Amino acid sequence: MDKRQLAYFKRLLNDWLNDLLRHADDTVIGLRSSAESLLPDPLDQATYDLERNFQLRIRDRESILINKIRRSLNDIENGTYGICEICEEEISVKRLEARPVARQCIKCKTALESKEKLTGT
Repeated sequence: MDKRQLAYFKRLLNDWLNDLLRHADDTVIGLRSSAESLLPDPLDQATYDLERNFQLRIRDRESILINKIRRSLNDIENGTYGICEICEEEISVKRLEARPVARQCIKCKTALESKEKLTGT
């Protein structure tokens, strides 16, 4: 991968990270402001709790993604971004455009998913 492509992915990952961090901040602010709200109607309270739990699950998934993005940014700095962690071959640019945090080439990822499907893990 050339320097221009690395710069593109670094910018893409940083923009994605900043966007996710803004959403996380908004969620924390929203939870703090509504933490004290107890609704008089039990159905309204149940709906509120359900929506809050849904938002927390989304943010949990986003926190996992944030860690993957940070790891990819570290890989860019270390010169290992775009290298499959299984076969150590280059991951195609098309794959990285589709999934910038990819850690395996498509061949190794497909084999890994097939193995997981067979073993149920």
